[in-house]
Formats: sequence, structure tokens, C-alpha cells
Amino acid sequence: MTTGTFDVNKVRQDFPLLNQQVNGNPLVYLDNGATSQKPQSVIDAIVSYYTTTNSNVHRGVHTMSQQATDHYEGARTKIRRFINAGEDHEIIFTRNTTEGINLVAHSYARQNVGPGDDIIVSNMEHHSNIVPWQMVCEEKGANLKVVPIDDNGELLMDEYEKLLSPRTKLVSITHVSNALGTILPAAEIVRLAHAQGAPVLLDGAQAVPHMPVDMQALDCDFYAFSGHKLFGPTGIGVLYGKTKYLEAMPPFLGGGEMIKSVTFEKTIYNDLPYKFEGGTPDIAGAIGLGAAVDYVTNLGFDQITAHEEELLRYGTEALNAIDGVQLVGTAPHKAGILSFVMDKAHPHDIGTILDEQGIAIRTGHHCAQPVMQRFQIPATARASLAFYNTKEDIDALVKGIDRVIEVFS
Repeated sequence: MTTGTFDVNKVRQDFPLLNQQVNGNPLVYLDNGATSQKPQSVIDAIVSYYTTTNSNVHRGVHTMSQQATDHYEGARTKIRRFINAGEDHEIIFTRNTTEGINLVAHSYARQNVGPGDDIIVSNMEHHSNIVPWQMVCEEKGANLKVVPIDDNGELLMDEYEKLLSPRTKLVSITHVSNALGTILPAAEIVRLAHAQGAPVLLDGAQAVPHMPVDMQALDCDFYAFSGHKLFGPTGIGVLYGKTKYLEAMPPFLGGGEMIKSVTFEKTIYNDLPYKFEGGTPDIAGAIGLGAAVDYVTNLGFDQITAHEEELLRYGTEALNAIDGVQLVGTAPHKAGILSFVMDKAHPHDIGTILDEQGIAIRTGHHCAQPVMQRFQIPATARASLAFYNTKEDIDALVKGIDRVIEVFS
């Protein structure tokens, strides 16, 4: 981990996409909550795999297959260290956070949830952490319990404690809200659930790019995140699971790689983690994600977090100073997400006018419609930050919003 002054302009040089114009203006990329940009080292790692070692993993005795396997499994080790998991086999490669959550829904919840049981989520979940549990509850006759949030977008922990009971079979809650930026008290959520004997899944998609996450400290039972939000490629994700749960769970997919032996009479499943990695995996994606983990680790979360916190403070003050702009999600402990609405302009119009000036934000319900319903709004405009953003990006956003006000005045 490096130390010293964080030179954001030097960091930006590592990201080739940032150095371009959109609609005749320098690109201001503020859509990191949807996906992050990739450093050259990640791009190089993917290109290197395809140009020097492209081969299938695990099943080959030839040199390139062995090299590909070493790089693929090396990435698993990097990720295990990055999140401080206990064993490499607790790291399951998936396509994304959504697939990781669905894996747990299919292979854990469907085996352990029955009629009258409870699954607990929060009012600030992404659809990916709502729909799979609705499907399980409908199939099993179980109940989906929802922890409410306050006007700042903070979880009401007293209400959460009231929902917990011996009927609680799983708690599945986001670590950081994608729509509000709220950082939840994850370790305390886990502790309280464990006191009732319930395992916890944390949706870490919006957490891992912004802060260190430690499986030993959190003590959660499952943790899911996506590579593409962590400056890695799309199509690769990670599910961490404690060994005791993963060993007891049946496979998610049937086919190659997830087996030890197959006859028409009986199939013996493979050991962890391969039991959950049926078929040829996204080898290049895993290698690219390993390179992204290297990049973030070398920067150091001490510097990343400090820079992003300063940007968030600067952006919050700047947007609060604009008449007719209202921030949605004002928890004191939050990540770099600035969701806002304007009195006279629909979020889609805001996004269109900003795009004309080369400013990329996200507009809509952010796959979190219950959050929008909670705040009685149809959508928000969301500017989401990464460590390569600058105060000049925030200034450009403010100038763009001023243009929106002109158009609708």
C-alpha cells in the first residue's frame, strides 16, 4: 500500500477513457455507481491473456492451460486477500452481484426457508436484493420483512431489532445504498442477526470500490460484489461464503467443472469452489479483476477514502447552495453518491442537458423503486464519484445544473 500525497491528476492518466471529449466537451464521468472506468493495467492484463495464454483452465496438461489456470487461480487468491476471507475456496466467481445473490437464494434459501419463516431486507435495496427473496418467499410460503429507513436515508436499527426473531432464516441487506449512498452499520447488523441464529448476506457492490471490507471483522456469512464497479471488467463477480454454508449447499448450475465424476446413475459433485462454477468461467474477467484489485491495493484505501470524502463534502455543499435542488439521501455516514431532484426539471431532462455538456450521470429509479416510493419521487439524478474524480468535475456539474435551470426558467 502506497503512502504520501494523492495525486488525482496522475491517477487519471492511468484511465484512457477519461481523456476524451463527448459532444464537443471534455468528458466528466460521474456515473461510477453504474460502472467504473478501467485503468490501463486492467486492459493490459485482459489483452495479455488473450494474446499469450488464451486456453481453458483446470483440465489441460499443456503449458498454456497451466499458465491460464495459474493466473485464474492467482486472481482468486488476490481477491481472498483483498476482502480478508479465510480460504481461497470461499471465493466463488460469478457473473456479477446479482448472480451471487441468486446463487444464495437458490442453493441456501430454498433449502432452509419454509412456511412461516422470515427473510429480512431493507427499504433501500437494489432490485437484485429484493426479487430473488420475493421468489423464494412466494415458493416457500415465507414472509419478506422490510426494515424501514428515515428521511435521511438511514436504517432504523430499532425497527430492525424488532423484526428479528427465531423465525428469521436469512438477513440480506446492502452494505452501501446505490441510490442514497448510505453506509450501513454492517457489523452490527450481522451481530444482531447472529444472536437470533440467522445468517447474513451483504450486497457489497457499492462498498468494495470505496472502502476496505474485511470478512473477518464483518463476520457476515455471504458477501457479493461485481468486478465492473471495482475498476475491473464486466461479466465477472464474486460471492464470498463461509465454508460451513458453502459445503452444505447444493450446486447452482449442473455441467462441466462442477463435478468429480458422472455416470447415468450418479454424479459426485466437485470440491469448493468449483462446485459452484459450472462450465468454462470468465477467465479473462477473473484475471482482469485480479489486476483491478492490484491497482486499488497499490493506491491504498487510506488515500482513496480521504479523497472521496473530500469530494463528497465539496459536492454536497455545492449542490445544497443551488436554489431548486434537493439532495435525496443525507445520512451523515455515506459514500460518494449525490442523488438529487430539481423543482422544475425531471431527472431524465437533467441528464440529457448535462450530457450535451459532456457530463455523464445516471437518471431514473436506479433499480431501487422502493426507495423512490419511500421519498415519494419518481426518480433522481445521481452523480456518483470515484477516486479519479476531481473538484473540477463537481464544478462542471454545478455549471451544468445552472444550464438546466436556464432551460426551464
